[in-house]
Formats: sequence, C-alpha cells, structure tokens
Amino acid sequence: MASRLSPYWLWALLALPGLGLSASILGASGVEATGAAIHKALHPTGEFAARFMIIAMLASPLALVFKGWRGPRWLKKNRRYFGVAAFFYALAHTVLYLIDLGAARKVIADVPNLYIWTGWIAFLIFVPLAVTSSDHFVRRLGRRWKTLQRTTYAAAVLTLLHWAALHDWGGLVPALVHFVPLGLLEAYRVWYWRLRPRPQTA
Repeated sequence: MASRLSPYWLWALLALPGLGLSASILGASGVEATGAAIHKALHPTGEFAARFMIIAMLASPLALVFKGWRGPRWLKKNRRYFGVAAFFYALAHTVLYLIDLGAARKVIADVPNLYIWTGWIAFLIFVPLAVTSSDHFVRRLGRRWKTLQRTTYAAAVLTLLHWAALHDWGGLVPALVHFVPLGLLEAYRVWYWRLRPRPQTA
C-alpha cells in the first residue's frame, strides 16, 4: 500500500502541518492577534523541519537494520520528498522569525547567540541541498551529489544545538528525544560498515 502512495498524496500529507499553521495566522484578526499567531507558529515550523529532516536521514540505517522490510525501502525511495519538506518548513521558520523580530538591528543583535547562529548555518546548508534535490541535478552532479548530501549531517548537528540551546537549554530534552534515535541508528551503521569484526578468509 505504501509503495503505491502517489507523490501528490505524500506532498499533501507533508503540507498538512503548514496548512494548519497558515490558517491560524491568516485567521487572526488585528495586528496584535496576527503577531501572536506568528510567534506561536515559529517553533512548530522549526520542529517540523527537524522532524522531516530526521525522517529522511533514517532511511538508510533503517534499511540496514530491517533488511527486506518494505517500509525502509519506501522511505529510501521517497526521502527526497521529506528533505525538501524539511527545507520549506525551515524556510517558513526563518521567515516567521524575521517577521517576529521585525527589525534588522534585532536580527543582527541576535546572531551571536548559540541558538541563533547554529540555526542560520543549518538553514544555509539546507539551501543547496534543496536546490539540487531534483533528478536533473542528481544526474548532472554524479558522485558530487552524494558528497553534497553528506552535509546533511552537519546540518543535523547544528539543528540539534539550535533546538537544545533555546530558552537557556530548555529545548534540550525535546531535542534529544528527536535526535537520539537517529544518533543510535547512525552509530549502528558506522559500526556495521566500519568497525564490526569481519570473518577471516582462509
């Protein structure tokens, strides 16, 4: 059933959280209510960006752990959709942040904070990943495409720090809840391909 899921239905599912958040902002009446709705939508957009990024990154280690299971195979086939969705939620998160602060001087003053500059760098890493996500760029870049995609790991670490450092590290627990399973699966993948004992041949 999952393998027959149309990309259009998948896009619709990935867009649902954004549609709900957009409706809450557009449905607010008055400047003050709209500002409050924008501020309220700020963190959910960032969280969904992180979640979809994590789901995309889970494809390869899950396929290694659950060999032969259709779920990870489907996820590997469709992970670019989740990656692009992660970028658009990160873009929405960034735009809402800029609107919420409302002034360039406030944005610049915020940059030295750990939870801010890590978020900016993670977003900048997302941009070329999203731009080169189409089949055209996969063919054009060849092996370089996979090299570029590996920068996702740097974006993941920065996103973890960005989330965890929020509100004087008040975001640490929810960030770890999301990222620890990914970290454990990636550690298993490293062990499997690089560190596990190999049977010796005669």
